[in-house]
Formats: sequence, structure tokens, C-alpha cells
Amino acid sequence: MKNVWIVDDDRSIRWVLEKALSREGLPWRSFENAIDVQNALENETPAVLVSDVRMPGESGLSLLKKIKAAHPQVPVIVMTAFSDLDTAVQAFQGGAFEYLPKPFDVEQALDLIRRAAAVTETAPSSEERTAGEREMLGKAAAMQDVFRAIGRLSQSHVTVLITGESGTGKELVARALHEHSPRKGKPFIAINTAAIPKDLLESELFGHERGSFTGAAATRQGRFQQAEGGTLFLDEIGDMPADLQVRLLRVLQDGEYYRVGGQAPMKSNVRIIAATHQNLDERVRQGMFREDLLHRLNVVRLRLPPLRERREDVPLLMKHFLSKSAQTLGGEAKVLTAAAMQVLQNFSFPGNVRQLENICHWITVMAPGSQVDVADLPPEVRGAAAGSTTAEAVAAPATAVPQDRPATVPAVMTEATGVTPGATVAFNGNHHASGSPAVSGDWQQALAAALAAAIQHGEQAPGERLTREFETTMIRSALTQTKGRRIEASEWLGWGRNTLTRKIHEYGLDDDV
Repeated sequence: MKNVWIVDDDRSIRWVLEKALSREGLPWRSFENAIDVQNALENETPAVLVSDVRMPGESGLSLLKKIKAAHPQVPVIVMTAFSDLDTAVQAFQGGAFEYLPKPFDVEQALDLIRRAAAVTETAPSSEERTAGEREMLGKAAAMQDVFRAIGRLSQSHVTVLITGESGTGKELVARALHEHSPRKGKPFIAINTAAIPKDLLESELFGHERGSFTGAAATRQGRFQQAEGGTLFLDEIGDMPADLQVRLLRVLQDGEYYRVGGQAPMKSNVRIIAATHQNLDERVRQGMFREDLLHRLNVVRLRLPPLRERREDVPLLMKHFLSKSAQTLGGEAKVLTAAAMQVLQNFSFPGNVRQLENICHWITVMAPGSQVDVADLPPEVRGAAAGSTTAEAVAAPATAVPQDRPATVPAVMTEATGVTPGATVAFNGNHHASGSPAVSGDWQQALAAALAAAIQHGEQAPGERLTREFETTMIRSALTQTKGRRIEASEWLGWGRNTLTRKIHEYGLDDDV
């Protein structure tokens, strides 16, 4: 097998991949920059190239473009710590085999390298970023899957069905699919089928001839004609009336339609992207949606995750929307304290990203100072946080920890209790293994005592430190239980694998676990 080439200006990333490849018996070469790679290509080609995006000098995306032009058979895996839609789309349009956001799981990277060694992909050249997608932000694994899908669909004309709760950004995804497609220079027309009365919807979609009904004083173009050559986005397709479902099906099948009152068929060359927050499969079973239409629309189904499934993206989105609100309304962007951010990350966001954006507008207008604390958050957020705290207190009484079971005490409790970090405490006795006094009550009481002590000592935002120490303890404990197997540990903790990997890197635990 030829060498696997690694190019990254970060020595630690190269070292991790080198060790992993050596352990698997895979030959490798590593480079610090794109110029060295191009020089090496004059004499040999790699089995797989794993390249960073942002490096001094030439970028990884520029290197990707050159390699695919000169050596299209070489699969390239693009990795980056700046995980956004633009990078994902440019990587796939540039011909990347896969897109790997940092921090990544080493086993995941090895699996990609093995698959890339057996497969070669090519793709068209990259295009410029558009303004519409700048609000599509997310580092969570679920959003990275969406970015990958948009990248892979960028040069396709296939019909796409986007599903997801209200406020998840379905129209943003539809616009991104259009802007990165060959139809980019043509119209993008959006229509919410649930917002238009049934009697008017047919005319809105297909247009009408003059005199075809009362009030039709002139011939009118419908949305299909307006979108000719481009993309027609049908939002809330699940609410479309049954008779219009039949007409839409005929357009998808035959590529033709008639205006209301018209006799001559109209040719249609549009890409259909549909979206719904409803379960169309269930609506088919209920007889409220045509099964044959669902099959026509459901060529590729793209599910957008609700915000509660990607809570790690809340800080990124808050920063973006607070900055946007400040630009719109004037003044400097508000900054959230660690405690306020924690409350927002725990909030369920039933309205998803749209609700988060509205909260940012509220904070920009209503919060009195430049720094926003918990007391400055909207009432519905504070109310949900208070209700959650009360529910947890009722559900987890002091007897929740079995009296005969030892527990590991994290460092967060040391300041208030004098317990050594990592010491084992027996709650039914007067002493623990290290000989220090035992903690009375359960670990929640000790944590509360630590927080109170930190506040008494004037520590600023102690919640951030306590959270870090608490999660560090959980990570170490989980990896001890699973004998270092990160996938099992992430499942044990109820986190995604990428979340666990990110926290290990963020807390500097790479050498400890």
C-alpha cells in the first residue's frame, strides 16, 4: 500500500495520526504545509491525503483543488477546527472524500482512511460563499451531517424533502441547496402552502388566465413559472389540500401543468425542495397525504435536528445572533455570563433556532447592562430554569445515594469540605479512605456548599470552574468503567462521541485518559 499523507501545521495532530497509523500498520508521511506536499507529488502520489484547511501559506482547500486537478484518483480527507457550512460545501465541491471536523475520534479517522484507500471520488470546483448561509452555524455532529448532505447534493437536481420541527431552519437549508447548485443563477421561489387559503393556493402555484374566475382581471404567473430554471421551495407540504396534491404529482411526473382556466400545457423545469414539520408517513397512514406523492418528494430526505439535540451549539448561535441584533439595533453586542449561558444551554427551546434568535433580540433591547446574567434573561427562560431546579430537587432526595455505596468526590467539593479530589467517601460512616472527615449528606449538598464557599470568597463565575471539574471527574470515571473505550463512555454519559472527544481535548485530558 502507498503511504497515507498527513498535512497539518499542528504538530500534535500529526503526532496523533502518525501513532494511530503506525499502530494499524499503515505507512505514512507527514508534512507541515501545502508546498511540501506539492513538491512531494512530483515523485509519488499517496494512497490517501489527510489535510488541514487553515495552514500558514496555502490553504488545505486550495491544495485540494490542485490535487484533484492533477491527480483526481487520490482521495482527500479534509479536517478542520472551523466546522461551518461553507467549509463543508467547498470541501465536497472541491472533490473531498470526506469532511472531518476537529476534534475528531481517532478510530473514526482511521475508519475514514481505510475507506478512502479503496475509493476515489471527484467533484466539481468550489464556489463562493453566499450571504444566506451565514446563519447556518453548528459544530454539533448532527449539524455536520447536514452540512455534508448539502455538500453532496450541491451538484444534483434531485428532489429533496426536508423534515424538522418549526424554527430549525428548513428554508435556510433549501436556500443553501439552491445557492450551491447549477441553478444558482436562476430564481429561488418559496411558498408556504399552509399560509395560503385553499381557494387561492392553486392560482398561487400554477397561475391563472384572465377571466378564469371572479376577480381574475389579468393573466397571472404562478410560482412554478416564476421559478422556471431555478428552485421552488414548498414549505409545510404536509398541509397541502388533497386535490392540489394530485396536481403537484402530475407536474413531478410529466413536467407539465395548466394555469387555472388555461387550455395550453405549460412546461416546467424547476427543482422541487419540500419541507414539513409533520410526520408524512403517519399522514399517509391516516389518508391525509398521498403515498405516491410522498415517494416522488422523498428522493432524498434531510432531517434537521431540534436545538435541544445540539445544545453545544447554543453559545455559538447566541454570540452570532447577539452580534447581529447589536448591528441592527445599534450599540455593542451583549455578553452572557457563564451562569446565564448555562441556563440557556439547559433550556429546551421549543421554538428552536428561531426562538433563540428572538431571545437574543429581547436581550439586546431589555437587558440593562452590557453583561447579561441569569436575572437579565427573558421570564420564560428563567421560569423554565426554576421549574427544572425544583423538579430535580423533588426527584432526587438526599437518600438518592445508597448508604452502603462509596462515591468518588470531584474536586469541586474540596474548597467547602476539605475532601481530597478523587477520594472515596462512605456516606454511612464518619471517615473516608483518606482519613479526612466524611461528607455529610450526598454529593449534591457538597457541590452546593462548594458553590456557596466560592461566592463567599468573591470568586467570579464559579459555575464555569465547578462545571469543568465536575465533568472532568465524570469523564475519568466513565473511561475507567469502560476501560478507555470512548464510544462506550460517551453512551454511558449520554453524550455524543464528538462531544466527549471535544471535552477531553478542551479539559487537557488527552494524556490522562
